[in-house]
Amino acid sequence: MNKIIILLACSTVVIAQKNIDVSKASSNPVIDGNVIDDPAWIDATMISDFTQKTPDEGLAVSEKTNVRIMYSDQYFYVSVVAFDEEPNGIVVSDTRRDASLNNSDSFSFIIDTFKDFQTGYLFGTNPAGIEFDAQITGGGEGGSIGRRFSVGSGGGYNVNWDAVWQVKALKGEFGWSAEFAIPFKTLRYKEGKDQSWGINFERVIARKKEESHWAPIPRQFTMTRLVSAGTINDINVPSSRNLKIMPYVLGQNNKIKDTESTDNSKSDFGLDAKVSVGSSMNLDLTYNTDFAQVEADEQQINLDRFSLFFPEKRSFFLENAGLFSIGSGGGYGGPDIDMFFSRRIGVGAGGTPVPILGGGRLTGTLSGMKLGILTMQSDQVKDVTDKNQYSVLRLKKELPNRTHFGGMYTALNHLGDNGYMNQSYALDTQLGIGELSKIVAFAGFTNTPELKGDNAYAYRLEAARDTKSISTSLSYAEVGANFNPEMGYLKREDYRKWSGRIFTRFRPKNNFGLLEMRPHVNYDGYWKLDGRQESAKWHIDSHWEFRSGFEIHTGVNLVKEGVFTPFEISPGDTVRKNEYNDKEIQIMIMTNRAKPISFNSRITVGGFFGGDRVSGTPTVRLRYKDQFTSEFSLNYNKVEMPDGSFETKLVRSRLTYAFSPKIYIQSLLQYNNQTDEWSMNWRFIWQQSAATGLYLVYNQVQDYDGIPIIKSTKSFALKYSYLFDAMN
Repeated sequence: MNKIIILLACSTVVIAQKNIDVSKASSNPVIDGNVIDDPAWIDATMISDFTQKTPDEGLAVSEKTNVRIMYSDQYFYVSVVAFDEEPNGIVVSDTRRDASLNNSDSFSFIIDTFKDFQTGYLFGTNPAGIEFDAQITGGGEGGSIGRRFSVGSGGGYNVNWDAVWQVKALKGEFGWSAEFAIPFKTLRYKEGKDQSWGINFERVIARKKEESHWAPIPRQFTMTRLVSAGTINDINVPSSRNLKIMPYVLGQNNKIKDTESTDNSKSDFGLDAKVSVGSSMNLDLTYNTDFAQVEADEQQINLDRFSLFFPEKRSFFLENAGLFSIGSGGGYGGPDIDMFFSRRIGVGAGGTPVPILGGGRLTGTLSGMKLGILTMQSDQVKDVTDKNQYSVLRLKKELPNRTHFGGMYTALNHLGDNGYMNQSYALDTQLGIGELSKIVAFAGFTNTPELKGDNAYAYRLEAARDTKSISTSLSYAEVGANFNPEMGYLKREDYRKWSGRIFTRFRPKNNFGLLEMRPHVNYDGYWKLDGRQESAKWHIDSHWEFRSGFEIHTGVNLVKEGVFTPFEISPGDTVRKNEYNDKEIQIMIMTNRAKPISFNSRITVGGFFGGDRVSGTPTVRLRYKDQFTSEFSLNYNKVEMPDGSFETKLVRSRLTYAFSPKIYIQSLLQYNNQTDEWSMNWRFIWQQSAATGLYLVYNQVQDYDGIPIIKSTKSFALKYSYLFDAMN
């Protein structure tokens, strides 16, 4: 009993935080980026004591940064003056909304409005004045991996969230400056006056690879880790009133060339609405939902027998996505388990679009509990799917120091003639132990007619610790043979899994320009529940990061595959039933992405299902001034198998030209020799507020099986949406 009390006591430890008071503005600033000449900022609370996180943790910053904070009845204001003795050296790597700030001079800040160390917001910009915003969930842990929900919704950092706010930036001989105006109705917060919020600030100087913060951040974490934030006091918040209506009109033409050709055009309309329910809850409604403006999926090469994961990109489902996330347990390729995967809604087999008739989502805080309710209905598509009703209920209680517990219920009601209901139940918890350790647990159950319930379960348990010098984790997961979350994602079926990781960090004293060495070992092992081992992988690697931004990774993989049923890995090439033990060596090289030209590539050579494989993934990035960015990549595999050989090629080019931070052109061109087709996604975007504005979208998918071309699909869409703020 005494041990339990000690453990719980440790779980509530929070580091000493910086504190400042903030006052109401005597006059509202003009949001034009000119902080120095605007008298409205003179009496605002100022912060200038920043500390380096990289390259020299704990040392003073090389350039002065002045941040000022104040608020009015409607807005929360932040300004920054980023002094720079070499203003010609300022780097702007991209000018699109939500473009990465990692490789650009930038300034950003987080706010934890509930002061619960669990949920928050991030706002940022660069010297071009782009709008960069994100939602933070789960305490912000996991935000360092790509800093977006790119591989599931549980990463702690959702950059696909788009809010309504203002920012302007200005460059000059002093360096650069920026002004932010965040409407209170964009945020969710507690009831009551004179509140205290968590806050932190980050400045990046790209050419120096320098990252600094107001509240110091240990180098193994990012600023999104809310428990490390400081505090601002005396914020007199208004009562929240918010009603936004976002109608859209759409014109679309589709041409399909096959054995029979079709050409059809249509026009449509729909709307979304956002309603505040008190100051801590939002109701989002949608009717006749359409996502014609969303960028196409990046194609993937599948050289295994398990499901591929394609991330969600639709804005309606990405807002508050972290609240609905339970499961995980995967890696960079996506989760092993996700009890709610929003791509099940409105996307049929093979990626076929399915019309969404409408629905709603209620999210926020009620009586100290996080609440999420979602209901959607999709229409019938002949030979693809019946009409379906999707329902989700999520409850989550968040406690100090990264601790929470909660549950979720999902129901997928198939409404066709042979309809049935698939239901799932899940429980999850996380216990933060001190500042550096945690225990995570999850359990799920499903109910599907004609499937036995005794094997319809899944659970996962993980313990992890993360210090400056070493990160460790150990986890165990099990999935029953009849576990069937039809509203979720399941990479494999019927397995138990052991995973472990030891990741170390060493920072020498500037020897040969070396900043950090990161030797590490990962292990993932999968067994069928009958005891047969299906997969195992030892990954032994070391990362060598230099102060110049150059990085090299050198690793060895020991791979075991138990193939119990033959499968076709490529057209005409089959992997036999057998047990395979292979070895691989790999090397990865990355140059400084803040430079106008950068390069990275991973090369893997070794055994592969009883044969040999050479794999390469070179990527070249080119940037011209602030407007033009491009990326060219190749995913290449040459495989020699006992029964034959084959090659896979996935070529991808991504081009962007920005006329301004809100007007730009994007194109995504892909060729995949596995499917013998190439595709193009071209988008002209004139963005107004958040995700509204004018979108011109052209898509083409075409067979490349020779001449004459057998099959092609072409579509052109023009979509315009507008934001009506009924409370403004």
